[in-house]
Amino acid sequence: MNPRDSDDDRPAAAAAADFAAPQQQQQQPLEWRFAQVFGERAAGEDVQEVDIISAIEFDKSGDHLATGDRGGRVVLFERTDARDQHANRSELERQDVPITRHPEFRYKTEFQSHEPEFDYLKSLEIEEKINKIKWCQSANNALFLLSTNDKTIKYWKVQEKKIKQVSVMTLDTSTVGNGATSRASTSTSVPLPNGGCSGKSDGLNGDLLFPPGGYPSLRLPVVTTSQDVNLAARCRRVYAHAHDYHINSISNNSDGETFISADDLRINLWNLEINSQSFNIVDVKPTNMEDLTEVITCAEFHPTHCNTLAYSSSKGSIRLIDLRQSALCDNHSKIFEEHEAPGARSFFTEIIASISDVKFSRDGRYLLSRDYMTLKLWDLNMDSGPVSTFQVHEHLRPRLCDLYENDSIFDKFECCLSGDGRHVATGSYGNLFRVFGSTPGSTEVTTLEASRNPMRRQMSNPNRPTRGTMTSMARGVRRGGENLGVDANGNSLDFSTKLLHLAWHPTENSIACAAANSLYMYYA
Repeated sequence: MNPRDSDDDRPAAAAAADFAAPQQQQQQPLEWRFAQVFGERAAGEDVQEVDIISAIEFDKSGDHLATGDRGGRVVLFERTDARDQHANRSELERQDVPITRHPEFRYKTEFQSHEPEFDYLKSLEIEEKINKIKWCQSANNALFLLSTNDKTIKYWKVQEKKIKQVSVMTLDTSTVGNGATSRASTSTSVPLPNGGCSGKSDGLNGDLLFPPGGYPSLRLPVVTTSQDVNLAARCRRVYAHAHDYHINSISNNSDGETFISADDLRINLWNLEINSQSFNIVDVKPTNMEDLTEVITCAEFHPTHCNTLAYSSSKGSIRLIDLRQSALCDNHSKIFEEHEAPGARSFFTEIIASISDVKFSRDGRYLLSRDYMTLKLWDLNMDSGPVSTFQVHEHLRPRLCDLYENDSIFDKFECCLSGDGRHVATGSYGNLFRVFGSTPGSTEVTTLEASRNPMRRQMSNPNRPTRGTMTSMARGVRRGGENLGVDANGNSLDFSTKLLHLAWHPTENSIACAAANSLYMYYA
């Protein structure tokens, strides 16, 4: 389906009304609770750089979770609460009894995905850090996933295999035929080519007595399969040498056969079965690099339309392209961008407008984007502006100079949507993350800390989200009572601890987030 051919290209008010129609009733705010933590560090314990989590991803079923770290490792977790194996679950659902059990995960396996490399042609070190992980379709009780560092993408298969062992020869050395006793060989003979030996054979020098008729207890080795299983990760394919710049994102296509990889200037289309070639579908590299004004920051396939994908730029725009238009998609089908107010431009305007992450809603109708200051929710049928804007870092606006000096202004925060599309979430500094209600009229904003007590730093008067129907002036700065050096709740700011990576369970209100080397999970 071509978005340009859609009959839903209507005025903004009509599209906004459609967005509001399904959710007229006021939703109760979610009450978040701590569920689990993996890799929790003790007080005062130093965190090794290689252990810091750099990617998080649920699979489509929500039964598996993968994390990648800066050491090039991928760790897999599996769900253990057996949600589909309760004998009385259907009866409880029939009686409309709420199921209070939250998702529980356990460590499944881990493997080394990438190793540090060195590009001798460019004299460039290539880090082993995992930038992105994407789950592929599972088959034959095996899990498949893609992982990438700055230059190389790998396709992994993880499968349970029964352990095979070679049974030893059962030779009874105490008694042999005719009651003769065997003795271990003590010969120090040196083997010669063609099977020869420098010394006498054991049978001739008397080191081992062979009885007439041989050894009745001698058996040939037999391969046996035990009941124990071992998880084996095997790299099926390596997709390399296709990007001159660092890969910032990969995304699976809904057709289950292809995926895209994006760097600063190009987006390539791959077939999972072919690693020898890829097709360049987007190229924003100018003839003269001095004319370069923006770079690609993220790319994502549409969840159901295999011909549609979106990519964001450092200028704050999101372009929707249709692969059916041409082999090289230089022209976009739609562009989503919010024009700045006249006179509001400053030195930091373009830096904070750069989009660090984009995510489609599960039904593919909406697109969530994250820039440094805000979250924006876009309707694919309304490119005049976002339907909702959520203030995340507005209290940091007075400190943009400090953030620029310590490079924090270039931090790339991820975002995620709930499976039902009613909530969005993103991370912040101080290991905090924020959850917003995205339904029309919702003022729900919850700030949680990645710790065993997530509500410890709950804001008493958080910034409310603004609706897309408001003017730019209505989306203005809300600084009320915010001081330099503290957040909106009076807590001191800590730019060294930041929550960049998080993921929402595809079917339930459960969030997994990374604080340094620790993986925290919460449910509502």
